[in-house]
Amino acid sequence: MNGERYSRQTQLKDFGPEAQTRLASAKVLVVGAGGLGVPVLMYLNAMGVGTLGIVEEDEVSLSNLHRQVLYSADEVGYAKLDVAIERLKAQNPDTHLIPYYEFLTLENALSIIEGYDLVIDATDNFPTRYLINDACVILKKPFVYGALHGFEGQVSVFNYKNGPTYRCLFPKMPTTKEVPNCNEHGVLGVIPGIVGNLQALEAVKVLTGIGEALSGKLLLFNGLDQSFRKIKFDKIPSNLVIETLHETYGFDCGTDSDSVEVTEFEKLLSDESIQIIDVRTVGEYEEFHLKNSVNLPLDRIEDWKHKLDYDRAVYVLCHSGSRSLEAQSILVSYKNGAKIINVNGGIEQLKKYAVKY
Repeated sequence: MNGERYSRQTQLKDFGPEAQTRLASAKVLVVGAGGLGVPVLMYLNAMGVGTLGIVEEDEVSLSNLHRQVLYSADEVGYAKLDVAIERLKAQNPDTHLIPYYEFLTLENALSIIEGYDLVIDATDNFPTRYLINDACVILKKPFVYGALHGFEGQVSVFNYKNGPTYRCLFPKMPTTKEVPNCNEHGVLGVIPGIVGNLQALEAVKVLTGIGEALSGKLLLFNGLDQSFRKIKFDKIPSNLVIETLHETYGFDCGTDSDSVEVTEFEKLLSDESIQIIDVRTVGEYEEFHLKNSVNLPLDRIEDWKHKLDYDRAVYVLCHSGSRSLEAQSILVSYKNGAKIINVNGGIEQLKKYAVKY
């Protein structure tokens, strides 16, 4: 360990060489290398965390650049992990960096998380957060949570020293209508940097034992008036007893309608007559889409739903599977008995299978 590199923090009375040694031996998994993951990775890497695992399968897009400051315009279309690993190595060559070119799923969550001391949730969707929570409870790993919306952010620490879990704060997954989506509602570029740095700070506190971690407390940040407030929440003991993962972590859309996983949907794409409705915004669709899909943004579904061919299956697709569930609900209500099938995981997970299309 290079003493000079970390001298400004090891000379802190309440940190010192012992805390630095704990960082050097720590293994941290960061799920997501986007708006939250970028500041988390940059600061934990700079501060001397020994091993950083990074789960990310997305590519750099132009719409990322206002907030994901690790990437540049000439890297649009490159794998985020390739760019991130190169930059992080240049920043601190002593860190052991482990890339996972995949999204966190039911199939890989337990095997990936098992090898780490701490998980940092830098994702942007509820299904993955519940998956992270349940896997961490099963494996008895703490995790640091962060979330964004517009000018606001949230941070907390779950499953730490037998403390509350994510399900103690959010017992049930929300419906699609209750979920704000940054692709539709946006986020101010600097807010992920603030929230991600707060997550990095909580990670350092958990790993070294300094200060007081946000266990049992939800920190709320409002960037418009620079205000912070904390909400306390209690542990629900039954939430600490999870033995297996759920069969699915899709959104609760309030309907028993059909859905399909991307691995199965990919096999159908060779049929050019398949009816695919992409409900993302026009901008998202133009950036990447399946060639045999039709763009029908969610806010226009009501006006155009009567023009679909309900005599054959309608596959509904969005970025991560949340807006498509809402669209599915609308179409099912309009045409009772029609076969409306949601593509779980959406474009985010489908990209790795469907780029050739």
